[in-house]
Amino acid sequence: MGQLAGKSALVTGGSRGIGAAIAKRLAREGANVAITYARSGDRARAVVEEMTALGVRALAVEAEATDVAALRAAVDRAATAFGGVDILVNNAGIAPYGPFEDVTVEDVDRILAIHARAAFVLVQAVVPHMTAGGRIVGIGSSLVERVPDPGWALYAMSKSALIGLTKGLARDLGPRGITVNLVHPGSTDTEMNPADGPDADGERRHTALGRYCDPEDVAAAVAYLVGDGGRNVTGAALVVDAGAVA
Repeated sequence: MGQLAGKSALVTGGSRGIGAAIAKRLAREGANVAITYARSGDRARAVVEEMTALGVRALAVEAEATDVAALRAAVDRAATAFGGVDILVNNAGIAPYGPFEDVTVEDVDRILAIHARAAFVLVQAVVPHMTAGGRIVGIGSSLVERVPDPGWALYAMSKSALIGLTKGLARDLGPRGITVNLVHPGSTDTEMNPADGPDADGERRHTALGRYCDPEDVAAAVAYLVGDGGRNVTGAALVVDAGAVA
């Protein structure tokens, strides 16, 4: 087994895209993994099957990111199933895009609930189940470093909140031996933003390497932060964006 043998992880939004790649990478490293999903039950179960085929324990828990009670229940389910939680990856999110003038207050409240409030709630719920050596990783966005096109103000604002949360939690949880970090993906080939989509060529032109990232690239960064090599990294942000903010 890999470097995470005997560890347990909870990955939110783990039924597809970056979240599924992270969950499966942690399972390949030997961790038992719980994932949450909002709607894609069949896909979540397929991810669980892939992970259990690797010889680890896995489960999927339905939990909408705006539902505080469901998030707390998901943490409890994972902790009960695995005897604790060593790794939390706050990945669940959406990508609102459109003219600034069209954004409603309800839009603002919803995106902040999904990206910022949910992350705070999950950390607060998981820490009682986490011992020294615990790892918390948030999935942000390279758009917090540079917004190259209009229409992304709301999304960038919501993901920027994770920077302050990460730095603050690193100080709060450091004395307990728990690290807290961020990974900022750039354009990544998922259903939400496919590499052959109508805007893909423009996004590639923003990068230094001229290419999209793969979800596995983001998963590798998370694996580093939660593995042995990341034990002295905390309060930091790792950008995986093919050089879009270079």
